[in-house]
This record gives sequence, C-alpha cells and structure tokens, in this order.
Amino acid sequence: MKIHIITIGDEILIGQIVDTNSAWMAGELNLIGARVGYIHSISDDGDAIRKTLDGALEDADAVLMTGGLGPTKDDLTKKALADYFGVELVYHEPTLVWIQALFERIGRPQKAEALHDQCLMPANAVILPNKMGTAPGMWFEHQGKVIVSMPGVPSEMKYLMGHEVLPKLKARFGGKPIQHRTILTVGEGETIIAGRVAAIEDRLPPHVKLAYLPAVGQVRLRLTGIADDVVALEQVLNEQAAAITACLSDIVYGFGDTTLEAAIGQMLLAKGLTISAAESCTGGHFSHSLTAIPGASAYFKGAVVAYDNAVKMSLLGVRAETLERYGAVSEQTVLEMARGVRELLQTDLAISISGIAGPDGGTPEKPVGTIWMAIASKDAVTAQKIVRGKDRLSNIQYATIQALNMVRKLLAE
Repeated sequence: MKIHIITIGDEILIGQIVDTNSAWMAGELNLIGARVGYIHSISDDGDAIRKTLDGALEDADAVLMTGGLGPTKDDLTKKALADYFGVELVYHEPTLVWIQALFERIGRPQKAEALHDQCLMPANAVILPNKMGTAPGMWFEHQGKVIVSMPGVPSEMKYLMGHEVLPKLKARFGGKPIQHRTILTVGEGETIIAGRVAAIEDRLPPHVKLAYLPAVGQVRLRLTGIADDVVALEQVLNEQAAAITACLSDIVYGFGDTTLEAAIGQMLLAKGLTISAAESCTGGHFSHSLTAIPGASAYFKGAVVAYDNAVKMSLLGVRAETLERYGAVSEQTVLEMARGVRELLQTDLAISISGIAGPDGGTPEKPVGTIWMAIASKDAVTAQKIVRGKDRLSNIQYATIQALNMVRKLLAE
C-alpha cells in the first residue's frame, strides 16, 4: 500500500507553524505496512489542492490530506474536493447535531443558521465522526483509489487516524507487517559506527535493512524488516539487534524510544547514587535534561549555574589564582567546580561544564566552541575537552550530551 500525504495551510508554507502531523502520520502508517511515497505541503488554494491531488492519485493507492477544514472562509478543502469529484455540497444533519451538542457542553449554545456552512459536505463523502472537534473527516472512493480529508488540528487528526482511517485502510488494502528495532548510541559518529558494524550489515537478510539516524552527539540505528511471517521476522530482527548491540556495547545506552537522560536516571536509581551539577556556558541545560524525567528528584539534588567568575569562587570554591592563571575555560577550573558543587550539595557524583558557547568570545588559544567538563566522585575527578564550531545552540546541546555520556560511562564501570 503506497500512500501520499498532503498538508494544507499557508501557515505551514510561511514558517508560522511546523508540520508535525505528517511525521506522526507516516510513523503510524508504517506500522500497518503502508509506504509513504511523499509528503507535500500546499497553500489554502482550490487550484493547488486539485492539482496536487491529481498528481498524487497517479502514483498512490491512497492520499491522506490534513488542513483546510473548519468554519472560516480560508478553509477551502471541502469545496475543492466537491469540485474535483464533480458533486454538490449537501447538508449533513448529523454533523449539526454533533456540533450543537459540543457547544452545549461548553456552555456556548449555537443556532443552526450559524453552523450551516460547517455542515455542508461533498455528496460522495463518507463522513468520519470527529469526537475531538467540530470538523468531521471525509473518506472518498475514486477510481479504485482512496482519498481521506482530516482537520489539521493534531489532536483531531490523531483521533480520526486511530479510530477511523487506519482501521479502514488496513481493511481496504491489507499490507505486509513491518517491524522495527531501534538501538540507541552515544559518543561516536555515524561513519565510525557504520565501520564497526559493516560485517553485520553485509550479512543482513534481503528483507531486513539498517538505517543510521544521527542527531547531536548521538546515532540511532534502526533495523526494519518486512515479511508475511511476523514470528519469524521478529526472531530475525531480535538476533540482528543483539549482534549489533554486542558489537557496540561500549556506546549503546538503550533501545526504542528511551532517552539518554532516562537511561542515566535508571542507572543512578539502580546504584542508589545522587548527582549535582555546576554549569557555566550551558546555563542549566544539563540540569534541565535530567529534571525533564519524572522522578528525577530521587537522584538529582540540585545545580549551580555559575556564569560569573565571582559565583564560581563564592559558591563553588574555585580559587582566584586558578582563574587568573588558567582562565574560566580550563581543565583546572572545571575540576575545582566539580569538586565544589559535589561538596556543596553533598552528592555522590557531580558534573561541571565551562566553555565558550559563541558565537563570539573566542581567542586563538581558546576558539569559540572550546568546552571543558569534569565529573567528580568520592574517589576521583576527571576532565575532558571538546572543541566545536560557532553555533551557540549546537555547542550547548553537544556539551550536554557529552556530559551525560561521562556520567553514563562512569556508572557503567
């Protein structure tokens, strides 16, 4: 089953909102064995809708559309679809009943006349009830193809996909089961990882593929298999995932949808350890990543954002002579920051980070993107240096990931 996705809305094309609908839809379609051919964003324009639909139907079994349904004049999808199929817009009484009941429940009763246009539907549409909003979905059968129109509001689209569209598509087209196994790594780049697992990848069965999905400081490895026999497919994927995991055991931190922060939280809980942080250039980003995980108070005790040198000295005990001789961005300073915050907050472990995030402030000796970090335990304190580029946000994100990885490696010893 091949499917094209069309998102409708000028707000997408001018960058006012990000199209998250398509990514979510593609993931759900994949789970029922459908292949997404392309994702196309177009304006709220009748001609654009009709022209794009023509092209999509030449190549796909089904076309899923979101957006352009609602009570305002710029919601043109219904009219465009009626014109495309050569049918009239007809009044749909059940939609009126639903919308009126919805407004009654929230204390804003509406007269039928005010809702008239919302209840007009293309005559050939099968109406898909939308219990999350006022605009129903519409299902069309046309020359052996399926066209579905849904609201662009994410919660409404997801409801219709889950309760109406996906079950109907699966019943209509079937499809071979698709299975995934995702292995999560940190600390090595895509090229190095590909080299390490090359022998395994070369031996993969024809119906199993390996994809590399890099992000800042991390790479996801996704095994995808398609087969009629679900049990046999799961066994093959499990075997290949185990082989890759064994090959990359030093950099694998989890599987599926977990995060590095969540994995570290579980490791801290399992060992009964606590952690604190002293941050300068990251401005609390490391601490935020840990505390984004529910239950983090069991192991994360607090942090000091020591942006100014005076704070490094007064709260963390960094010596003035250290700052004068080596500077705030130095191995010596982060070692003292880590020891200081560990003692201040009485934790088992402590992380410190200090650097030049950019885009300005660098020197020939310490260019923008130079970042030092350290980790302290009761037994030792060690530091490491990274040098990145001039993009401030990327530097902060990468430093956070590397600091988290320092914690992971220490806990894995």
